[in-house]
Amino acid sequence: MKLAEFLADDRKPVLLDGAMGTQLAVAGLAMGGQTNLTHPEAVLAVHRQYVEAGARLLITNTLTMNRVYIETHHPGLDLREVNLAGARLARTAAGEGCYVLGDISSTGRMLEPYGDLTEEEAFKAFHEQASVLAEGGVDGFIIETMFSLAEAACALRACRAAADLPVIVCISFSTVENGGRTIMGDSAQDCALTLMGAGAAAVGANCGDLDPFQIAEIVARMQEAGAPLIIAQPNAGKPELVEGRTVFAMSPYDFAAGIYRCYQAGARLLGGCCGTTPEHIRAAAELLKKHEE
Repeated sequence: MKLAEFLADDRKPVLLDGAMGTQLAVAGLAMGGQTNLTHPEAVLAVHRQYVEAGARLLITNTLTMNRVYIETHHPGLDLREVNLAGARLARTAAGEGCYVLGDISSTGRMLEPYGDLTEEEAFKAFHEQASVLAEGGVDGFIIETMFSLAEAACALRACRAAADLPVIVCISFSTVENGGRTIMGDSAQDCALTLMGAGAAAVGANCGDLDPFQIAEIVARMQEAGAPLIIAQPNAGKPELVEGRTVFAMSPYDFAAGIYRCYQAGARLLGGCCGTTPEHIRAAAELLKKHEE
């Protein structure tokens, strides 16, 4: 069954995986996609732990592996090589029972008129990455950790032009006030309407400055906007600065309770972002199963 059919036919909650970067950091490794090449066995191990915890959708370790970001932060890193490796590792862990989403995120630069990156340049970078991920065998794309609706919409258009695969889009919100807002001032309702109108298979929220219970409020606003399929990928609580380090301290039990609240608010695709572990996803799987019985 193709991913589009799976998403359309299965009305039960579907679990995604949790964080990759913070899991690699715990192991003393770099958090970015370059680890696909330097320590592929570590990336594969994290993917497999999430499958064992109950995830049905795995996200490739390619979050910012577009040309604009690579040239700025990882000069010399081969875009094609790192994205194909990311797709291969997730596919290997997924086996026959799971689906793989090619992960795409921001270029790290602001679009005009707020910055100097043109929409044409951003589109080209997103299209290139999506094309390589599609070649690598992903079942669909997930555009996530986007603080700008304009950039998210640009990435969505690029993914749809690159391959005939479902595209899920997650926006990062900084507040639940005034209908939920990004740092750019975009509301949850506007994000949902814009992205649905541009052909997203699912819309929702991930990362940002909100805890899982607040993400549930964003989900509710998107459902009110008419979003037919909503995704929620909260962090393990709000980020806290402890001795110069950003930490996410929410327990798997409390995280699972927040995930269930997101489900009650209307999200059917449920996973975790920064600070979440296989234990967080396992706790969510167990709580969702308990309430289904």
